[in-house]
Amino acid sequence: MIKLSPSILSADFANLQRDIAVAVDAGAEYVHVDCMDGHFVPNLTIGAPVVKALRKATDAVLDVHLMIANPDQYLDDFIKAGSDIITVHYESNGDTLAQVRKIKEAGVRACVSIKPGTPADVLLPLLPELDMVLIMTVEPGFGGQGYIDACTDKIRAIRKAIDENGYQCELEIDGGAKLTNTPDIVAAGANVIVAGSAVFGGDIAGNVKGFKKIFDEFENNYFAF
Repeated sequence: MIKLSPSILSADFANLQRDIAVAVDAGAEYVHVDCMDGHFVPNLTIGAPVVKALRKATDAVLDVHLMIANPDQYLDDFIKAGSDIITVHYESNGDTLAQVRKIKEAGVRACVSIKPGTPADVLLPLLPELDMVLIMTVEPGFGGQGYIDACTDKIRAIRKAIDENGYQCELEIDGGAKLTNTPDIVAAGANVIVAGSAVFGGDIAGNVKGFKKIFDEFENNYFAF
Protein backbone atom coordinates (compact mmCIF):
# COMPACT_ATOMS: atom_id res chain seq x y z
CA MET A 1 0.00 0.00 0.00
CA ILE A 2 1.26 3.47 -0.88
CA LYS A 3 0.75 6.01 1.88
CA LEU A 4 0.80 9.79 2.18
CA SER A 5 2.63 11.54 5.03
CA PRO A 6 1.85 15.29 4.85
CA SER A 7 4.61 17.40 6.37
CA ILE A 8 3.27 19.87 8.91
CA LEU A 9 6.28 22.11 8.19
CA SER A 10 4.08 23.61 5.47
CA ALA A 11 0.87 23.71 7.50
CA ASP A 12 -0.63 26.76 9.22
CA PHE A 13 0.90 26.55 12.69
CA ALA A 14 -1.85 28.81 14.07
CA ASN A 15 -4.38 26.17 12.96
CA LEU A 16 -2.28 23.02 13.11
CA GLN A 17 -4.92 20.72 14.55
CA ARG A 18 -7.41 21.87 11.92
CA ASP A 19 -5.03 21.38 8.99
CA ILE A 20 -3.99 17.93 10.19
CA ALA A 21 -7.62 16.88 10.65
CA VAL A 22 -8.48 17.99 7.10
CA ALA A 23 -5.55 16.04 5.64
CA VAL A 24 -6.28 12.90 7.65
CA ASP A 25 -10.02 13.01 6.96
CA ALA A 26 -9.20 13.25 3.25
CA GLY A 27 -7.15 10.04 3.41
CA ALA A 28 -3.61 10.79 4.65
CA GLU A 29 -2.34 7.84 6.70
CA TYR A 30 0.64 9.49 8.40
CA VAL A 31 1.49 12.95 9.73
CA HIS A 32 5.11 13.90 9.09
CA VAL A 33 6.66 15.96 11.88
CA ASP A 34 9.96 17.64 11.04
CA CYS A 35 12.02 18.28 14.17
CA MET A 36 15.09 20.42 13.45
CA ASP A 37 17.65 21.67 15.95
CA GLY A 38 19.37 24.48 14.03
CA HIS A 39 22.65 22.51 14.10
CA PHE A 40 22.19 19.41 11.98
CA VAL A 41 20.26 21.54 9.50
CA PRO A 42 20.15 25.35 9.22
CA ASN A 43 16.64 25.68 10.58
CA LEU A 44 14.91 25.45 13.96
CA THR A 45 11.42 24.01 14.18
CA ILE A 46 9.70 22.00 16.92
CA GLY A 47 10.52 19.53 19.67
CA ALA A 48 8.97 16.79 21.76
CA PRO A 49 6.41 19.05 23.52
CA VAL A 50 4.72 19.75 20.19
CA VAL A 51 4.71 16.04 19.35
CA LYS A 52 3.06 15.40 22.72
CA ALA A 53 0.40 17.99 21.92
CA LEU A 54 -0.16 16.50 18.46
CA ARG A 55 -0.60 13.08 20.02
CA LYS A 56 -3.64 14.45 21.85
CA ALA A 57 -4.95 16.10 18.70
CA THR A 58 -4.90 13.18 16.23
CA ASP A 59 -5.08 9.40 16.07
CA ALA A 60 -3.07 9.38 12.83
CA VAL A 61 0.40 7.84 12.74
CA LEU A 62 2.92 10.44 13.92
CA ASP A 63 5.90 10.07 11.59
CA VAL A 64 8.57 11.98 13.52
CA HIS A 65 11.69 12.95 11.58
CA LEU A 66 14.62 13.95 13.79
CA MET A 67 16.93 16.25 11.88
CA ILE A 68 19.09 16.82 14.94
CA ALA A 69 22.80 16.50 15.61
CA ASN A 70 22.61 14.40 18.78
CA PRO A 71 19.53 12.14 18.76
CA ASP A 72 20.73 10.19 21.80
CA GLN A 73 19.98 13.23 23.95
CA TYR A 74 16.34 13.36 22.88
CA LEU A 75 15.15 9.88 21.94
CA ASP A 76 13.52 9.27 25.32
CA ASP A 77 11.60 12.55 25.04
CA PHE A 78 10.25 11.76 21.58
CA ILE A 79 9.36 8.20 22.59
CA LYS A 80 7.45 9.42 25.66
CA ALA A 81 5.74 12.14 23.60
CA GLY A 82 3.84 9.49 21.64
CA SER A 83 5.71 9.14 18.35
CA ASP A 84 4.61 6.16 16.26
CA ILE A 85 7.65 6.27 13.97
CA ILE A 86 10.98 7.90 14.81
CA THR A 87 13.51 8.62 12.08
CA VAL A 88 17.16 9.26 12.90
CA HIS A 89 19.72 10.36 10.35
CA TYR A 90 22.65 8.18 9.39
CA GLU A 91 24.75 11.37 9.33
CA SER A 92 23.85 12.36 12.92
CA ASN A 93 26.15 11.72 15.88
CA GLY A 94 26.06 8.44 17.77
CA ASP A 95 25.64 4.75 16.96
CA THR A 96 22.79 4.57 14.43
CA LEU A 97 22.13 0.87 14.97
CA ALA A 98 22.00 1.32 18.74
CA GLN A 99 19.54 4.18 18.26
CA VAL A 100 17.37 2.02 16.03
CA ARG A 101 17.31 -0.76 18.59
CA LYS A 102 16.44 1.62 21.42
CA ILE A 103 13.52 2.98 19.42
CA LYS A 104 12.23 -0.51 18.64
CA GLU A 105 12.66 -1.74 22.21
CA ALA A 106 10.31 1.07 23.24
CA GLY A 107 7.64 -0.27 20.89
CA VAL A 108 8.08 2.52 18.33
CA ARG A 109 8.79 1.92 14.66
CA ALA A 110 12.35 2.82 13.65
CA CYS A 111 13.52 4.52 10.49
CA VAL A 112 16.90 5.77 9.25
CA SER A 113 17.29 8.59 6.76
CA ILE A 114 20.07 9.68 4.46
CA LYS A 115 20.74 13.07 2.87
CA PRO A 116 20.98 13.42 -0.93
CA GLY A 117 24.78 13.33 -0.84
CA THR A 118 25.01 10.10 1.16
CA PRO A 119 25.25 6.87 -0.87
CA ALA A 120 22.39 4.40 -0.57
CA ASP A 121 24.84 1.58 0.22
CA VAL A 122 25.23 2.77 3.82
CA LEU A 123 21.65 1.70 4.49
CA LEU A 124 22.02 -1.88 3.32
CA PRO A 125 23.39 -3.34 6.60
CA LEU A 126 20.62 -1.60 8.54
CA LEU A 127 17.65 -2.73 6.45
CA PRO A 128 16.99 -5.99 8.35
CA GLU A 129 16.46 -3.96 11.55
CA LEU A 130 14.34 -1.16 10.12
CA ASP A 131 10.61 -0.64 9.88
CA MET A 132 11.12 2.13 7.37
CA VAL A 133 13.92 3.85 5.48
CA LEU A 134 13.76 7.50 4.41
CA ILE A 135 15.57 8.89 1.39
CA MET A 136 15.82 12.67 1.42
CA THR A 137 15.14 13.96 -2.07
CA VAL A 138 16.00 17.55 -1.17
CA GLU A 139 18.64 18.96 1.17
CA PRO A 140 16.99 18.81 4.60
CA GLY A 141 16.15 22.01 6.41
CA PHE A 142 13.48 23.88 4.49
CA GLY A 143 10.22 23.11 2.73
CA GLY A 144 9.32 24.06 -0.81
CA GLN A 145 12.47 22.81 -2.51
CA GLY A 146 12.56 21.01 -5.85
CA TYR A 147 12.96 17.25 -6.09
CA ILE A 148 16.53 16.12 -6.85
CA ASP A 149 16.21 13.77 -9.81
CA ALA A 150 19.48 11.96 -9.04
CA CYS A 151 17.85 10.53 -5.90
CA THR A 152 15.54 8.35 -8.00
CA ASP A 153 18.35 5.84 -8.52
CA LYS A 154 18.70 5.54 -4.74
CA ILE A 155 15.02 4.76 -4.43
CA ARG A 156 15.35 2.00 -7.03
CA ALA A 157 18.44 0.55 -5.32
CA ILE A 158 16.84 0.42 -1.88
CA ARG A 159 13.57 -0.98 -3.24
CA LYS A 160 15.53 -3.73 -4.98
CA ALA A 161 17.37 -4.61 -1.76
CA ILE A 162 14.14 -4.68 0.26
CA ASP A 163 12.31 -6.88 -2.23
CA GLU A 164 15.14 -9.28 -2.98
CA ASN A 165 15.71 -9.96 0.73
CA GLY A 166 12.09 -9.97 1.80
CA TYR A 167 12.58 -7.20 4.36
CA GLN A 168 9.48 -5.82 6.06
CA CYS A 169 10.55 -2.25 5.56
CA GLU A 170 8.66 0.70 4.11
CA LEU A 171 10.47 3.09 1.77
CA GLU A 172 9.72 6.76 2.32
CA ILE A 173 10.88 9.80 0.37
CA ASP A 174 10.87 13.36 1.61
CA GLY A 175 11.27 16.45 -0.52
CA GLY A 176 9.84 17.96 -3.67
CA ALA A 177 7.01 15.48 -4.22
CA LYS A 178 4.20 16.95 -6.30
CA LEU A 179 1.27 15.53 -8.23
CA THR A 180 3.31 15.85 -11.42
CA ASN A 181 6.35 13.82 -10.34
CA THR A 182 4.81 11.41 -7.84
CA PRO A 183 3.98 8.77 -10.50
CA ASP A 184 7.69 8.47 -11.30
CA ILE A 185 8.61 8.38 -7.61
CA VAL A 186 6.25 5.53 -6.77
CA ALA A 187 7.26 3.70 -9.94
CA ALA A 188 10.85 3.80 -8.66
CA GLY A 189 9.74 2.03 -5.49
CA ALA A 190 8.74 4.52 -2.81
CA ASN A 191 5.62 3.58 -0.88
CA VAL A 192 5.43 6.43 1.65
CA ILE A 193 5.38 9.92 0.17
CA VAL A 194 6.08 12.97 2.30
CA ALA A 195 4.58 16.13 0.84
CA GLY A 196 4.45 19.53 2.47
CA SER A 197 3.53 22.50 0.31
CA ALA A 198 1.93 20.16 -2.25
CA VAL A 199 -0.60 19.19 0.44
CA PHE A 200 -0.96 22.23 2.69
CA GLY A 201 -0.74 24.84 -0.06
CA GLY A 202 -4.30 25.66 -1.07
CA ASP A 203 -7.06 23.03 -0.99
CA ILE A 204 -5.72 20.54 1.55
CA ALA A 205 -8.41 17.91 1.07
CA GLY A 206 -8.28 18.22 -2.69
CA ASN A 207 -4.50 17.91 -2.70
CA VAL A 208 -4.60 14.79 -0.54
CA LYS A 209 -7.22 13.24 -2.79
CA GLY A 210 -5.04 14.06 -5.81
CA PHE A 211 -2.15 12.09 -4.32
CA LYS A 212 -4.42 9.22 -3.31
CA LYS A 213 -5.80 9.03 -6.86
CA ILE A 214 -2.25 8.63 -8.19
CA PHE A 215 -1.54 5.91 -5.63
CA ASP A 216 -4.73 4.03 -6.49
CA GLU A 217 -4.05 4.20 -10.21
CA PHE A 218 -0.53 2.91 -9.75
CA GLU A 219 -1.59 0.04 -7.51
CA ASN A 220 -4.44 -0.93 -9.82
CA ASN A 221 -2.30 -0.84 -12.95
CA TYR A 222 0.91 -2.32 -11.60
CA PHE A 223 1.20 -3.89 -8.16
CA ALA A 224 0.78 -3.08 -4.48
CA PHE A 225 3.75 -2.92 -2.13
